[in-house]
Amino acid sequence: MIFKRVGDGRPYPDHGLTSKGWAAVPPRQIRLDQLVTTKDTLQLSSLLDEDSTFFGDLFAHVVLWQDDYYLEDGLHRALRAALQQRHVLHARVIRMEG
Repeated sequence: MIFKRVGDGRPYPDHGLTSKGWAAVPPRQIRLDQLVTTKDTLQLSSLLDEDSTFFGDLFAHVVLWQDDYYLEDGLHRALRAALQQRHVLHARVIRMEG
């Protein structure tokens, strides 16, 4: 299995971070098998959204909430890493209390 779990939606509260806010978070490596996805499909419309990491941030966005790492944005990057047989992804990770 590539991910810890494939989810559908964000179980955590809104963090309110903008693209600029995410950019202030230093990237780090995270294992793909620790990630829970917040999307169960990769949709072209969201991939091409100007807030997507596809065009903007070079790093995926991950939210640590209740001991799980949720892949909020960057599913395309995570899948690319998996297809290249890499086990880690560079991501910006924020911690939310909950």
